[in-house]
Amino acid sequence: MSEQRQTGQRVVIVGAGMAGVQTAVALREQGWTGPVTLIGAEPHQPYDRPPLSKAVLLGKAEGSAFDVDFEALGIELQLGREVMGVRPLAHEIDTPSGPVPYDVLVVATGAQPITLPGSEGVPGVHLLRTLDDAARLRPVLDEKHDIVVVGAGWIGAEFATAAREAGCAVTVVEAADRPLAGTMPAEVAVPMADWYAESGAGLLTGARVAKIESGTVVLADGRRLAAGAVVVGIGARPATDWLVGSGMQLGPDGSVTADSRLRTSLPDVYAVGDCASFPSHRYDERLLVHHWDNALQGPRTVAANIVGETPQDYDPVPYFWSEQFGRFVQYAGHHAAADTLVWRGDPGGAAWTVCWLREGALVALLAVARPRDLAQGRRLIESGAPVDPERAADPSVPLKSATL
Repeated sequence: MSEQRQTGQRVVIVGAGMAGVQTAVALREQGWTGPVTLIGAEPHQPYDRPPLSKAVLLGKAEGSAFDVDFEALGIELQLGREVMGVRPLAHEIDTPSGPVPYDVLVVATGAQPITLPGSEGVPGVHLLRTLDDAARLRPVLDEKHDIVVVGAGWIGAEFATAAREAGCAVTVVEAADRPLAGTMPAEVAVPMADWYAESGAGLLTGARVAKIESGTVVLADGRRLAAGAVVVGIGARPATDWLVGSGMQLGPDGSVTADSRLRTSLPDVYAVGDCASFPSHRYDERLLVHHWDNALQGPRTVAANIVGETPQDYDPVPYFWSEQFGRFVQYAGHHAAADTLVWRGDPGGAAWTVCWLREGALVALLAVARPRDLAQGRRLIESGAPVDPERAADPSVPLKSATL
């Protein structure tokens, strides 16, 4: 696949979320002068998603549209247009209103929420992924409904936080034995369970949902929870169903298996953001990162590789943040292969950090109300410098000073 392209070629980007918008903008910033078309399935002006579970949901903002002048940048927007497939031999994508030709295609369709089996079509059951989802949930909070949240992951905690702020009674139901079971080890997640009670939200762990009836959540053990509304937050999966049958390689998790330059298995097709996994030399494994920062950083690499003057590999230190129960939580890195866990501060306190080391080097950290730890730790992860565990465990020692 050639990395040198003629700037008269047409780049078509499918997906008008953060990854798609930033790819279009980055192409212009890096000097691409050819046509750029951005296609989005939703009719709304492209918008940012994090405010949906915060300001937009609570009515503190009407929307979160990106501050991008697409017309001035020469980016053609096609909104409310669903893409159904790609035909690589013809260099075309299929839409209900006809095919769209491309010279270079960027897949940036993000992720879609996982639905709870049996809950589809039940009145009062909500997801929180789109602007329309947030619009449907705002009156639910305004009317102070009793709310049951299914799933104690990041989005479940953020929604529970907003619902409590709005004055709703909230019960969070989690099938695992602790919150964040899919992303955090027990010794880290268990202290965070106390945050629910502090906020006045109920947390039921080891509680599997058997079915949802109108106004009631029925648990597998027979308990029945009154619910004026139910919000399901049990994860997301790459929005790649439209690529099945295209010949594009997809992983077991449904992600597009991009290479180190975010190229797919099809010629002249790239993938970026929540829908794409990529090989990380830093962590010696393929990563699928469903977070805002990945959708911000990856497009710069895609744009550089399309322009072709200075091809780039993509191997970031993953980063995300979450605002929940009055705390600002930040995470950087990837801790799956860590061999040592180091605490900085009391996990029962207001501010603390967990550091993960592998062979003496910092590979990840979770910082609660300690933004300086996060900033310094992120740089240490990037450098790969060895860290003294004893000094790292002392919260009075700046993390940057804990190197050997």
